[in-house]
Amino acid sequence: MIKVKLMSLKLLSVFALLVFHQAVMAQVVNNIDEFNQAVRNASPGDTIIMANGEWNDVELVFKGEGREDSPITLKAQTPGEVIITGVSNLSLSGKYLVVDGLVFTQGHTPTGEVIAFRTSPTELASYSRLTNVVIDNFSHSERQLSDLWLAIYGKHNRIDHNSFVNKRNRGVTVAVRMNSEGSRKNHHVIEYNYFGPRQVLGANGGETLRIGTSHFSREYANTLVQYNYFDRTNGEHEIISNKSSGNTFKGNVFFEAQGTLTMRHGHYTRVENNYFLGNRKPNTGGIRIINEHQTVSNNYLYGLTGRRFRGALVIMNGVPNSPPNRYDPVIESAMNNNVVIDSDYIQLGAGADEERSAPPSSTEMKNNIILGKHNLNPITVFDDVSGISFSGNLINDNAQNPLTSGFKKVPYEVSENERGLWVPSKDLLDKIRFGEVKLPVEKNATGAPYYPKNDSQIAFQSGKTIQVKPGIDTLVKALDSSKPGDVLQLENGGEYLLTRFATVTHPVTIMAKNGAKPKLRSEKPSFIVIENGGALQVENLWFDGAASPDYKGNSVIRTSRSSMNINYSLSVQSVKVTDLDINGYFYFFKAHPGTFADAIEIKDSHMENITGAVLSLNKETEDLGVYSVENLTLEGNTFKDIKEEVVTLYRGGFDESTFGPMVTVDNNTLTNVGKGNTHRTGASMYFHGVQNLHISNTSWADSAPLSLYLTNGEPITRIEKVTMKNTPKIKANKNDYTAEQVVYQN
Repeated sequence: MIKVKLMSLKLLSVFALLVFHQAVMAQVVNNIDEFNQAVRNASPGDTIIMANGEWNDVELVFKGEGREDSPITLKAQTPGEVIITGVSNLSLSGKYLVVDGLVFTQGHTPTGEVIAFRTSPTELASYSRLTNVVIDNFSHSERQLSDLWLAIYGKHNRIDHNSFVNKRNRGVTVAVRMNSEGSRKNHHVIEYNYFGPRQVLGANGGETLRIGTSHFSREYANTLVQYNYFDRTNGEHEIISNKSSGNTFKGNVFFEAQGTLTMRHGHYTRVENNYFLGNRKPNTGGIRIINEHQTVSNNYLYGLTGRRFRGALVIMNGVPNSPPNRYDPVIESAMNNNVVIDSDYIQLGAGADEERSAPPSSTEMKNNIILGKHNLNPITVFDDVSGISFSGNLINDNAQNPLTSGFKKVPYEVSENERGLWVPSKDLLDKIRFGEVKLPVEKNATGAPYYPKNDSQIAFQSGKTIQVKPGIDTLVKALDSSKPGDVLQLENGGEYLLTRFATVTHPVTIMAKNGAKPKLRSEKPSFIVIENGGALQVENLWFDGAASPDYKGNSVIRTSRSSMNINYSLSVQSVKVTDLDINGYFYFFKAHPGTFADAIEIKDSHMENITGAVLSLNKETEDLGVYSVENLTLEGNTFKDIKEEVVTLYRGGFDESTFGPMVTVDNNTLTNVGKGNTHRTGASMYFHGVQNLHISNTSWADSAPLSLYLTNGEPITRIEKVTMKNTPKIKANKNDYTAEQVVYQN
């Protein structure tokens, strides 16, 4: 009898186990209809497996109610082999949901969010997880059209081991949203993610991570951001924009990232044990304090070159009785026990002006190590800093310091440790109780483990060399068959006629060896068009306008007329340009709106008899802080008989979220430039809103004046060692520029 009962119990157990296994399903779905059916039928513990392959133009809606011990999981059949493309997105709502292993690429969202932790304004996802997911180049083709890649709503969600790479249009990469009570005091955890390279946007709206918005900035989010890797996230000067209260940022690494971790709004923020590795790259920044009860401690900052709002350590001035969208004064905050090595700027009272007139108060800056050899005036004081208590800080003995107390001078002694980090002596580290200097997280420990962290930039002259014979459209055909990085080598002295547009769709070089320059003519309104994804280097060529059509607005090189969401670059070296005069307004290079260059350079070139401008970079005219080039260099050139400007560059508006443009003009000669009858600006060079301009060793003769329009952002404008013969004096809207050794001759 006992044996029978035992057998019955065993049979019941087996039966129950079978029933359990049948109830907990793992179902492979092959298309959107099967996916939708599986989601409708999903129960706690179920797994929906998306079949490997490309899922194009799908809007995935994942709703479910899992349990803590039995979540509902949506996963790739093989991580990294479910590729979501086209006009697609994913939204999820419910509780205890997991999304794992999907890749979004080569497309864009039909809505404002690629992945959203909600399916409607009232249906949010909580206690859910996004892991091993990749979003790479899933960007709208219109660079100024804004969207979010990941919008986190609800509460208690975990975002871990995901890769976010190559966002190319406007909008925040990852945003914690707080526009309903169900998304506040959320306690999200964002950890071990790889934020890969993001190009300079050239406009506001390029943040990599934002928590909250100004409207809800005094609400608590209580989000934890830890052990993430920010790799060259250069969208704008706020890499992280903290816009809510109660958040913690710890153990993150910022590698050669242009911008700062900014406490833009909100109070009671903790920023601890983060590592900022600028490696002396331009505009790399650290930490910016605004608002009340902020704590910045035990952070390591190396090789940061950013100034003003992009300094290594910045304490801002605030606005008295500030509205939520401006700047709350810094009150009862601390910037203590940080190590700053070879970084150029510590900014105190930054942004002080008529509006931002409230200096920091009840704040302390203690036990920081500041050692640098590049800028021996690292600390800038913009306003009254009596509200900051200074003590125990260490600074190298050959540095200047406007602060008379709270700092002790020590020798500059810095060495590279076994981990490749530059550190002061252990004695100094022990004095501030910093501990061991080592990265809190390695790059390879972040992001989706199956997805490579390759650099997508392709260098000029990194491919094959292709010989191009003279003739009609031989260059066009060579361009059409070229690969990224290739060099198209033209014959010295050869003649090349273009009867079609020569389009550049990837980085390519067109050049000739030293010697007689090959001559290029075109029967189209433009010789060469840089399309999205293109970049161009030209060297030792001769562009002549004799065969061009009788149109106004011709150009030798121009960008696409459509928006380009991939930044380009243009390098012009040892080039001759003649007779762009078939009609008025014939330009050498023209940038259309919605395009952006990381760099444009013209070096060692001769250009003459041009009815338009050499560089037309003035089409972003909406006065929203948008502009067309980050770095512009003119060096060693001769410009003669140019009806318009050598360069006209425009950055309008008063936005402070961008760095550029940055312009260098050195060792050039201008003769009879800017004096055309139809010339609008009446200038030989016109710079509007340029943030960093250096003109040196350059001469003007019989030309229109250099014209400057200085706007906000504390621009640096230096003019030195220039001669202006039979040329009017420099025109400027105000005298906030430096002019040394400027000689005027009649």
